[in-house]
Amino acid sequence: MCTAVTYKTKCRYFGRSLDLEYTAGESVIIMPRNYPLAFRREGELKRHYAVIGIGITADGYPLWYDAVNEKGLGIAGLNFPGTADYKPYAEGRDNIAPFELIPWLLGQCADISEAWRMLERINIADIDFSGDVPNHPLHWIIDGRGGALTVESVREGLKIYDNPVGVLTNNPGFDFHMTNLNNYMHLSPEKPVNSFSDRLDLRPISRGVGAFGLPGDASSASRFVRAAFVKLNSVSGDSEGESVSQFFHILGAVEQQRGCTRIGGGKYEMTQYSACCNADKGIYYYKTYDCSAVNGIDMRKENLDGENLILYPLIKEMEIRLQN
Repeated sequence: MCTAVTYKTKCRYFGRSLDLEYTAGESVIIMPRNYPLAFRREGELKRHYAVIGIGITADGYPLWYDAVNEKGLGIAGLNFPGTADYKPYAEGRDNIAPFELIPWLLGQCADISEAWRMLERINIADIDFSGDVPNHPLHWIIDGRGGALTVESVREGLKIYDNPVGVLTNNPGFDFHMTNLNNYMHLSPEKPVNSFSDRLDLRPISRGVGAFGLPGDASSASRFVRAAFVKLNSVSGDSEGESVSQFFHILGAVEQQRGCTRIGGGKYEMTQYSACCNADKGIYYYKTYDCSAVNGIDMRKENLDGENLILYPLIKEMEIRLQN
């Protein structure tokens, strides 16, 4: 299970948490402009926008979990089991495999309007990467200049939603999550006033009671509400340090700790990594479950006109700074 959010101060920030019971050797992957990007049905892009994000590589091909291109457009794919429905080949459409959607859009689109136009032509085709790497059921959040979108390939077809909250989690579908927010419209960061009865002298018994009822469990529906409430009420300075710090605090509201979500076989779902990318500057920050230090990689410090992928394996060992 996962949570993705957007955030804006002086710059735009985009990122997510990845909640799984395992890791797969993820790295920060930078794809330069001249990396030959091949698609199963739609040929090859020999030149495209540079991209940075976290994922794995298979046979030298980038399989991103989330990424941002040099123009500031970002995409994250989140687990959508039992609901995602990929389609057979469709004549007259751009037939893009699920693992190709991130590089297809980020390689060619500079903003949300361009992504929307390309999405209107796309058929998300049921094409596995290989027999050893089958498709994962996903839906996607896309963020850039012009707003945010949610994309879901379901039984009825491809659905594209405006995402005014800038948050995405997992099942059920996005339309459910937006409707469900109506159940929490009474929540507030302010001290509550007595609307129960004017005949009773009722007063808050502690700070934070205005958000009484904010769900705290790890379900995707509850994480959506909690992430939306924390994000939409967040206040921070607009420096890079303050903005990145606040972003990780927003994701911290939905962090999953080892042991609290048991899936059987002695395994636990937990937040393997949290990531935040300054989409305007192309700086990708992350921290992992056992390394809470924030690590950063600036894509613009690399040769973005190269032809080979650049990999930075995630730092996972705990780092403790002793002060005496």
